[in-house]
Amino acid sequence: MTERGESIVLGGGCFWCMEAVFDRLKGVLEVTPGYSGGHDPAPDYRRVCRGETGHAEVVRIIFDPEHLSLRQVLEVFFVVHDPTTPNRQGADVGTQYRSIILPRDETQELVARAVIREVEEGSAWGAPVVTEVTSLERFFPAEAEHHEYYLRNPDQPYCQLVIAPKLARARGKVAHLFSD
Repeated sequence: MTERGESIVLGGGCFWCMEAVFDRLKGVLEVTPGYSGGHDPAPDYRRVCRGETGHAEVVRIIFDPEHLSLRQVLEVFFVVHDPTTPNRQGADVGTQYRSIILPRDETQELVARAVIREVEEGSAWGAPVVTEVTSLERFFPAEAEHHEYYLRNPDQPYCQLVIAPKLARARGKVAHLFSD
């Protein structure tokens, strides 16, 4: 638990996509794009995108557990990305786009593994889930130009062709969790 709420770090492809969805959920206090899960002590966007750091593009989500549970956060996570494709989401390919959950403690890890089992049993994706669950060691916030990317660039082609459909999919599946 942080001073403001509970936090978890998730990676499901491009962090712009993840941020755009989680920013719009009731009970989410803050979403920060960044990097985690790798070996480089000072990752930057250019090197992460080239796959040089071992880090994944991730988002740190701070949420109010009285209004949005960790289970609900993870359910949305599994709606907005394909957890069955190793090291890719759509046209984004490489370990930096892997499906990853970085719990900060054992309780979060247990919830994450339970939700993964439910996703696998429900076979919503029709293939085994490859989502990595690795304890959070360190989170590196992304450079300022990556924060609120969709909000600042809604007409950019990537936003229209990739992010907008993810938002629509999430709204269609979990509309009751959206604040807008």
